[in-house]
Amino acid sequence: MTTDMSDLSTTHEHPAVEAIRHSPAVAVLVIHGQADLHSAPELREQLHRVIDDGAFHVVVDLTDATFVDSMTLGVLLGGVKRLRPQGGQLRVVVTQPGLRRIFEVTLLDRVFMLFPTRAEALDRL
Repeated sequence: MTTDMSDLSTTHEHPAVEAIRHSPAVAVLVIHGQADLHSAPELREQLHRVIDDGAFHVVVDLTDATFVDSMTLGVLLGGVKRLRPQGGQLRVVVTQPGLRRIFEVTLLDRVFMLFPTRAEALDRL
């Protein structure tokens, strides 16, 4: 497994998005801190980069995220739209009940495959 870390500093206002290449076809994006309008462009850029580099399965790990807003959800939906035509999928790791509730209230738990751990999200990919 090789690791490609983004070149971002982590601050309270601008959390890092870490890209990890799990295999040629699988990438993991780990979001640290708040996933909001400030970090959504970074997430979009990282998501497009890993897809353009050949990943057709992407796991977005929100274990270290403290907040998720509608901009971030929109970026994730955009990822689903880019991956589905090529038979890929976007899986989301949500460990915190409050964040999981956001997906349930917005009915996005029906769009995204939600997992309690990264290991489970990566299983059988």
